[in-house]
Amino acid sequence: MKKFRFSLETVLDYKQQALDSLRAEHAAILAQVRAQEEVIEGLEEEHRQADADFTQRKLEGINIVDAMSYETYLRSLEQKLREEYRKLERLRHTEEQKRTQVVEARKETATIEKLKEHKLASYRKAEQKDEEQRIEEFVSTARAMAAMGM
Repeated sequence: MKKFRFSLETVLDYKQQALDSLRAEHAAILAQVRAQEEVIEGLEEEHRQADADFTQRKLEGINIVDAMSYETYLRSLEQKLREEYRKLERLRHTEEQKRTQVVEARKETATIEKLKEHKLASYRKAEQKDEEQRIEEFVSTARAMAAMGM
């Protein structure tokens, strides 16, 4: 019997390559999300520290120029934090979209792989049936020859 050949093998290969590419893109976006979260954590820590310093300086007595400088700095950090949070939300949205694409590509690939497994099982079953038929023919021929005295 001829060797098993799955007619959709090239499609399966293409779908697998597309899935691998989407997974790599998803991983890159996840890395960007993590990096953005670290940026935000750093800014929040910087804001907490500056606020604590400002509070301490107010308790010790601070001149008006320095107080205004602290307030301006804190407001600029807050604005930067808002911008970075918006950027994080955009990245998370992009990540969610890419994850959905990965799931869909995985479903498509799995469907074709299941079809391939089904076709391979059918091929093996037919191959086994063919082998059994050849053995049966051989045994029948051997018995017939033995009965004829050959």
